[in-house]
Amino acid sequence: MTCAGPFFGGKHMPIIVNQIVSPLNADERSVIRNAVRAAGAERDHVIDAKLHKTSLDARRRESIHFVHSVFIRLDSSEAEKKLCGKDPKLAYVPDSSFSPVISCEKREGRTVIAGFGPAGMFCGLALAENGYRPVILERGECIEKRTASVGAFWQGGNLNTQSNVQFGEGGAGTFSDGKLTTRIKDPLCRYVLDRFVEFGAPPEIVSKAKPHIGTDNLRGIVKAIRERIISLGGEVRFDTELTDITVKNRYAESAVCGGGEIKTSALVLAIGHSARNTFEMLAEKGIFLEPKPFSVGARIEHRQSDVEKSLYGVHAGNPLLPRGEYQLSRRNKAGRGVYTFCMCPGGVVVPAASEEGGTVTNGMSEYARDGANANSAMVVSVTPEDFGHDPLDGVEFARSIERRAYSQANCYKACGTTVKGFLEGKPDLDSSIVPTYSLGLVPADYEKIFPKFVISMMKTGLEDFGRKMGCFSVGDAILSAPETRTSSPVRITRSSDSLTSLSCGNLYPCGEGAGYAGGIMSAAVDGLRTALKIMSSFAPPEN
Repeated sequence: MTCAGPFFGGKHMPIIVNQIVSPLNADERSVIRNAVRAAGAERDHVIDAKLHKTSLDARRRESIHFVHSVFIRLDSSEAEKKLCGKDPKLAYVPDSSFSPVISCEKREGRTVIAGFGPAGMFCGLALAENGYRPVILERGECIEKRTASVGAFWQGGNLNTQSNVQFGEGGAGTFSDGKLTTRIKDPLCRYVLDRFVEFGAPPEIVSKAKPHIGTDNLRGIVKAIRERIISLGGEVRFDTELTDITVKNRYAESAVCGGGEIKTSALVLAIGHSARNTFEMLAEKGIFLEPKPFSVGARIEHRQSDVEKSLYGVHAGNPLLPRGEYQLSRRNKAGRGVYTFCMCPGGVVVPAASEEGGTVTNGMSEYARDGANANSAMVVSVTPEDFGHDPLDGVEFARSIERRAYSQANCYKACGTTVKGFLEGKPDLDSSIVPTYSLGLVPADYEKIFPKFVISMMKTGLEDFGRKMGCFSVGDAILSAPETRTSSPVRITRSSDSLTSLSCGNLYPCGEGAGYAGGIMSAAVDGLRTALKIMSSFAPPEN
């Protein structure tokens, strides 16, 4: 039984006019004017027009230009449909307003969310704004304390295994570049962007083809979302890990945390890709899990100026151009891939361990992206065929790489080498590039860390990428390893219809840690989708 609806509704969205090309120095007004003309719309009937997305086309360096898509709203939806019917370049897009269907069915217990990364955060926000007053459990600290703990570790202090780059308010994405790009095609993506702006993100993220927030902005945004949830009656309990669940008749009756127990109407598992002990607990409880592919490798670091010379040629340094970023990939005949991932222009490589005795690297940029170096993960895909088909075999595969890396220095220094040293099998750090990993690097033989097939594919990737971008062909680029937290090695399998666990009717695996998202944007959308399913299943509490 439902009490409200529909999910998508309200006033119609505008036409999207695609493929509007402009020179680098074009202003927004001229772009919009050209889009209206290209759509064949009569200006008197245009009631609103604004940029939707802007991307850079630098495939031909002699003619670098921007490509835009533009929203145009007419005074009649029938007129919009008529134009779209005439021109395939025009798209009529449904509204992305968030209008949940809310059930009238009553259910005892609290809605509990484990994890306060993008999935848990947007799930909790949606539930709070619709009267559900969720209880959110976060094993790590609030952003203020978490930033201090992470900063201390980066300066050589002790690792806080409960609050670090992987765990704490905002999730792993808080200490990243804050990218909001995604491959999913979901109208809720626009909704997520709009909400980020509402909570303090730069307004331009809604019109960039490759939007990013930056780690510096994210810290204030996640705090603002937390305060909004609390103001609506929700709870966010930091330093509180989900340690157990009680399951009876395929129903999660309670969540055990912080020495207490909470009776649950629904339990959302938005635990993140590094919650290894939670995966182990779920396996012990008989919750259905399965191993999934992920990737391992290293961070590669170049000078940002060299990246831009490789991308822009003689246009490098033009202030109208964005900071240069790339995405490269190569697949061998057997189907195994090597690719760059999570590229951080003007960023730094950071210590990202969450377990004692294991070294992990990651990349991070502030919004300005104004650092001297660029870095990205250069990783190789691995599958259960490589590491085993037990649900937790992927966890152990990644953990063993991290521990072998740690043993190279007996501390959390990263395992480093120049690209030249790596390709020749003679690791060294003799480079004109100053590495940014704050704890320092030790020259390391990667064959003592990674399986041979990973080494082989990394070499194949470097050789191929060097033919595509000049900065990859220079031997003094720096590798820092290992990068093992690219995505979850586990899937907490759920029903495609109800979004609940195959083992438990009110357990909702959600986001990247559950194996259903890959980045901030897709995790946030998955959190919203999960909230919608919960709201359509039972009503908010009366008190």
